[in-house]
Order: sequence, then C-alpha cells, then structure tokens
Amino acid sequence: MYTITKEVYFCYGHRLMHHAGKCRHLHGHSVKAAVTVASDKLNEQGMVCDFADIKNCVETYVDQHLDHNFLLHKDDPLIPALQHQNERFWALDEHPTAEVLSKMLYQHVKASGFPVTEVVLWETASAYACYRED
Repeated sequence: MYTITKEVYFCYGHRLMHHAGKCRHLHGHSVKAAVTVASDKLNEQGMVCDFADIKNCVETYVDQHLDHNFLLHKDDPLIPALQHQNERFWALDEHPTAEVLSKMLYQHVKASGFPVTEVVLWETASAYACYRED
C-alpha cells in the first residue's frame, strides 16, 4: 500500500458552549491538517496522486468554510449578534471540535474522489484529532 500526506494550514475561531473549562469562551486556533490518501498501485506518473490536487481540493474547502471563520454550534446564542454585525460564521449541527473538523475535511476529500484514509488536525502543537473510516 502506498500513502502520501499533504499538510494544509489555516486559522479559525470557535467556542465549545458546554465545556467546563476555558474552551467555552471565544478563542482561535492556527491549525495544521494532514490529509493522507492511499492506493495499492501507482498511476501512470508513478504517484498515488499529485500533491497539488489534494492541496487544491482541501484549500478550496478550507477557504470557503473554515479559514478565518467562526465555527459555532447551531444553537449558540452568539449567532444573532454575529448576524447583526455582519460577521462571518458557520453554524454547525455538531460542536466545532477538532474531531468534528477532521471528519468534515475527510468527508469532503472522499466526496471529491480521493482515496483518503485519514485526516489529522492539530489544534495546537501538542494536541490533535484524527478521523478515519475502518
């Protein structure tokens, strides 16, 4: 099995409404996401796929939905204030955790036709979440 991994970087803000600690407050992250794709065989160019193709797929999604955006649960009471101020945000059905974001990226890459095996999202330099389907 051959695998390749492409890293992308972006920033977002969020809060976890029911978190017992300081993550319940608005805060931001500069994150790294690593997208791994795999194949049993290489294409005619000797690759699993082109790194640039993965980059373009992921960065398009990130630019449209995640980068420099507030990610909030759909029931967050801050949403009306953000709407009133014409601020950018995305109301999610799930809480905007690193686990949820890694799954969202995975599903986008998979739906785009890449043989993705996992997405790892570092929320900080020492903490990350991973999503894969076994």
